[in-house]
Amino acid sequence: MKVSIIGGGGLVGSCAGFALQAGRIVREIALIDLNQELCEGQALDLLHGASLLADQTITAAPTAAVSDSDVVVITAGLRRKPEESRLDLINRNVALFRSILADVKKAGLKKEAICFVVSNPVDVLTYLAIRELGLPPSQVIGLGTVLDTTRLRSMLAQRLNVAPTQVGVTILGEHGDSMVPIWSNAQIAGLPLDKYPGVTPTLIQEVEKKTRGSGAEVIKKKGGAGFAVGVSIADVVHCMALDQRRILPVSSLQSGAYGLRDVAISVPTVVGRKGVLGTVEIELWPKEKIGLQNSAGVLRETLAKVL
Repeated sequence: MKVSIIGGGGLVGSCAGFALQAGRIVREIALIDLNQELCEGQALDLLHGASLLADQTITAAPTAAVSDSDVVVITAGLRRKPEESRLDLINRNVALFRSILADVKKAGLKKEAICFVVSNPVDVLTYLAIRELGLPPSQVIGLGTVLDTTRLRSMLAQRLNVAPTQVGVTILGEHGDSMVPIWSNAQIAGLPLDKYPGVTPTLIQEVEKKTRGSGAEVIKKKGGAGFAVGVSIADVVHCMALDQRRILPVSSLQSGAYGLRDVAISVPTVVGRKGVLGTVEIELWPKEKIGLQNSAGVLRETLAKVL
């Protein structure tokens, strides 16, 4: 599989490149960036470690490299300021994103190519990509709440002193302020979370609050997220590369799940080599369903200002 990363010179794009290299699954990684020198430096740095990791082709490439790519990851975008929400980025990022989409269309994509949107506000930009690229909606996905979900799982594991990989709790909805943690189905090693030793309503509330503010906290302390978003991107790409058909909280165009339509938002989504293969509806608490509807409403309001 060939993966091209638009914005590959930046923090998110380069971390994604490294995560894909360390994953040893994809065959070729092409970094694309307006800052050609920075992009070449990132590719060279990755190449220097190749003998210790995997037999991959790693290059700094022009936008034309997307034409034979299996997955095109778009990470380019303006950074969110500490005091603004992801949705506040809409007015600053839509013009840039549209220019990227225009360049991608000009270069041309393979019939079966997947467009994987990471740039924020990811749900809004995923919807725009679906509207403007001309690909089947199933072949355009956004990172959605994958990053939020791993943040929540990892911080809950830290508080409970359990293995992070055994924490099962998911965030759905918008990748932003209206995100919806699904506590109704949360588990640790297959055991109900609410019955697990040490779990209290206060602890759950504290972990959720920490998760909601963690993006802004990382921006404030180090300038932006890199490592966690990089491995989140790689996790989704690997799921497609291996046709794993795992259920992930990626953002995709909805056509009825939980009553959601004509909006790109995260619900439990089956992901495989062809992109979105379907969705899975599980029973939720009433307040969680209301939260999802509210999340979709927030996104529709923003889209109405953009389209």
